[in-house]
Amino acid sequence: MDSTSIVLPGSEIESLQLQKNQLRIRFSRAYLLKTMTGSVEQTRWWQTGELILEGVQLSEPLPPMPAICAGGDIDDNVFTYRDMIPVPLETRGQVGCTLRFQDTDARLEARGTGLRLQMFDVPKYIEHIRPAGD
Repeated sequence: MDSTSIVLPGSEIESLQLQKNQLRIRFSRAYLLKTMTGSVEQTRWWQTGELILEGVQLSEPLPPMPAICAGGDIDDNVFTYRDMIPVPLETRGQVGCTLRFQDTDARLEARGTGLRLQMFDVPKYIEHIRPAGD
């Protein structure tokens, strides 16, 4: 089965917007990793998008942006996605995210009742990734 995911480390976050219990995490450059069925190679792309958290509760004030993501966890009820976001993503229940940023101790920790990913424009190709030894 073909799969696509956002690789959090290195992805560029433009802004964090909090309005009426909704947090929008705006990616100016989210790095995508695509895997095709039957292929040992993967491809790397970038695209703009937003991770939207509904019914949000923050554990601390929002860190200043823009920033480069150093990694983190996306919580989807009983599942935790480490350093990645599956594409597509739309879920409800006990959800949240914890993000770390390069060159700072600041972090984002948020919990909520709904989580969805909205991608914009078309993905832009960067490169093929071949397994070591090929």
